[in-house]
Amino acid sequence: MKKYKKPIILEDILVENFAAEGKSLAKVDGKVIFIEGTVPGDVVDIQLSKNKKDWAEAYPLAFKQYAPNRLEPFCSHFGICGGCQWQMLPYPEQLVFKQQQVNDHLTRIGKIELPEISAIVGAVETIGYRNKLEYTFATRRFIPKEEFRALRGGDEALMAEELAKGAAGFHAKGQFDKVVALDICHLQEEPTNQIRKAIVDFALAKNLSFYDIKKHEGWLRNMMVRIATTGEIMINLVLGHEDKANREELLNYLLNQFPAITTLLYTINQKFNDSIYDLSPISFFGKGYITEKLEHFQFKISPKSFFQTNTKQGERLYQITREFAELDGTQILYDLYCGTGSIGIFCSEKAKKIIGVELIEDAITDAKENALLNGIDHAYFVAGDVIKICDDTFFETHGKPDVIITDPPRAGMNEKLVDKLLEMAAPLIVYVSCNPATQARDLALLDAKYQVTKIQPVDMFPHTHHIENVVQLKLRKQ
Repeated sequence: MKKYKKPIILEDILVENFAAEGKSLAKVDGKVIFIEGTVPGDVVDIQLSKNKKDWAEAYPLAFKQYAPNRLEPFCSHFGICGGCQWQMLPYPEQLVFKQQQVNDHLTRIGKIELPEISAIVGAVETIGYRNKLEYTFATRRFIPKEEFRALRGGDEALMAEELAKGAAGFHAKGQFDKVVALDICHLQEEPTNQIRKAIVDFALAKNLSFYDIKKHEGWLRNMMVRIATTGEIMINLVLGHEDKANREELLNYLLNQFPAITTLLYTINQKFNDSIYDLSPISFFGKGYITEKLEHFQFKISPKSFFQTNTKQGERLYQITREFAELDGTQILYDLYCGTGSIGIFCSEKAKKIIGVELIEDAITDAKENALLNGIDHAYFVAGDVIKICDDTFFETHGKPDVIITDPPRAGMNEKLVDKLLEMAAPLIVYVSCNPATQARDLALLDAKYQVTKIQPVDMFPHTHHIENVVQLKLRKQ
């Protein structure tokens, strides 16, 4: 029988500084305690969730005193849906911490010689900035503590009814099977909330089932909304199984209610996971894709395409990347993890030749179409592993790189790819990262031949702890 451990509760703890992953920290008797949901200056009672010799993790039980700079969060779902962790912080202070986060990762993990880190580029728009959101339909609605207590003290039948009521929104923090029923999400402009609510109302009126991820049954499963700066709107409704009559009625209802929708698709997903990358979305209305613009470049975005989710900051991110590449029209540019070719195309006017490499074949198909869309005839895109593709034969055909841009996922580059970059020895590398911690690890390996010459953090996601960072590296003189 497992022995019950009495929870450790500490009172009147002063939160002293920021930590990684959106948490803050305090020190108690020399031990560092990482606390979620707090900011420096808060005085809180906390309960430890993890307790190690030199550190612990905790969550606040009560706020005895709020930090003087705290703001009232503008979203009614703050602290419940798991997103936008920093709405209680003024945006300028969010930027201060993100700058600190980049500095801490590069110095503590990288441990290499660094130039001065440029001041972070903040976002002009801090709400409604996302061009893509994905909502989940679920049979179980997450009920916040206060509402749950009220229901528990009332009618049991009403409580059971509320617990089983279908909902659409985001997964509750730490709950894979429960969804926060959103009223208004401020991450994306309308009509995103109106469309989501219309589908829920239609489904409840018609007694259509929501998806139960535990039982793997139900009909309404997910919805993706993309809204481009061009005004085009794409909806991809993901269903647990085909039901032609109800599907056509629902999709026609959406088109009638929301004539601004330019592309409406549906996807049948009978798998146990929500990924659609191995599925085929079917176009019900429109051309099956939308078009987005960065500067004067156009990009075709299909339902499975990767594209920077903050278009306006994405444009600034790519401008910085292009500046760091120092192109003058004579260089061969290799764009690794090129996705749909957006960075390479954005740099194309100042490059002699673009070579884009990406593992996902569908993305390469989009990259080729995007090159045609922009009248670019000096770009070559290939699907495959850089380590296997970039050999002597490939270099004889396409030329060795003068500049390499690498934009890996959060996990960073694997060590074999870093070795390949060291072997290729391009004079200049631009490393775009959405995770400065893994970027710092890779920079330490690249330090064998390269010197970091410029660093520019960019905030793509206001009110979250996520941060992009662009680093320029130049080949050391041998």
